[in-house]
Amino acid sequence: MQSTFSILFYPRGNDVDRNGNSTIYARITVNSKRSEFSIKRKVSLMKWNPEAGTIKGSSSEVSDLNRYMASIRVKLHKIYEKLSEDDSLVTAEKIKNIYLGKNKKYKMLLEIFQDHNNKVEKLIGKDFAAGTAERYRTAKKHLGEYILKEYGNNDIPVKDVDHTFISGFEYYLKTTRNCSHNTSIKYITNFKKIIRIAYANDWINKDPFIHWKAKLKIVDREFLNEGELQTLVEKDFGIARLDQVKDVFVFSCFTGLAYADAKKLSSDNIVMDISGERWIKIKRSKTDTRSSIPLLGIPQSIIDKYAESPETESGKLLPVLSNQKTNAYLKEIADLCEIKKNLTFHLARHTFATTVTLTNGVPIESVSKMLGHKSLKTTQHYAKIIDRKVSEDMKALKDKLANYSNAVNASESR
Repeated sequence: MQSTFSILFYPRGNDVDRNGNSTIYARITVNSKRSEFSIKRKVSLMKWNPEAGTIKGSSSEVSDLNRYMASIRVKLHKIYEKLSEDDSLVTAEKIKNIYLGKNKKYKMLLEIFQDHNNKVEKLIGKDFAAGTAERYRTAKKHLGEYILKEYGNNDIPVKDVDHTFISGFEYYLKTTRNCSHNTSIKYITNFKKIIRIAYANDWINKDPFIHWKAKLKIVDREFLNEGELQTLVEKDFGIARLDQVKDVFVFSCFTGLAYADAKKLSSDNIVMDISGERWIKIKRSKTDTRSSIPLLGIPQSIIDKYAESPETESGKLLPVLSNQKTNAYLKEIADLCEIKKNLTFHLARHTFATTVTLTNGVPIESVSKMLGHKSLKTTQHYAKIIDRKVSEDMKALKDKLANYSNAVNASESR
């Protein structure tokens, strides 16, 4: 038996906002049974043509909305015709659900992300470092907050991710989260891996990242020069907490260890070679690559200083405070030493790479190995800093020598 079928668009009069605009609804009627849904668009009641079920006017905005309603009508008709051809039970509710996609099970974006993160957690120490797992957790957290803020949902189907979504997420990270450009790009790159997983599993039929390119900005990394480092080494604050933080910081300046690696350093990481020289052998927490660093006199004396200290955790060699406290005290230390740079613990690693090693002629390949870099390209950025510093110093010398040239020229012209 042929069913009766009709579609009606209308603005709901009891759903009017402060501007006099009302939400437009589509009403499907099959055999006198109705089902309705909002098309997520609004119209002024004054502009609605109830006879035609369209909006009055000829502006581009009006034309776009009328075309949108016409496209919905066409899609609903196709769904009705398909159900009728299949001899399926046709109801208004079924047509609505098929149109809205409620009859399909879509893979959800954050669910895929969480499944990925769960696998990463189980592979820490094997295929992934703890720092990598932490970055993926943070990326998922930011993504979830963006979806809630922008879409009002706790999750979205992965099929709904497009270039606009990606650009919006980047903007959110830079504004709402106040992330730097490079940090934002790194979080989006973490997110990109999740999309590639979805694409590889045919959960989406195209890669929304195809026109998105990651462009990291080259950032000049600060480091202490020789004079600043000497000042810090010789400074006695007479305050236990500051002297303790200074010692650990100086230790990193002469070993290149990152905060996490200095914190976990134990006697097991100190190895003596056949010539009697001591080395630090440690796997980096961030990348799980191995660092081999000769133990110089200054860091050895710092280890000796805290050998029996109650401040040092059991089994550890250095009294390392929390990252937050360490960096807060370093700001205080910088003020007392009249160092105008933004003193953070990671700046010690940069100081080791530049002032302590490369400036003193240590080959870049050796520096790269000591820093535990996976690629020499990462270390080469420090070499560029040194080259720029040499260039600036030579420019200053050139300007200074110009006075001599002027004097010589003046003498010859007499």
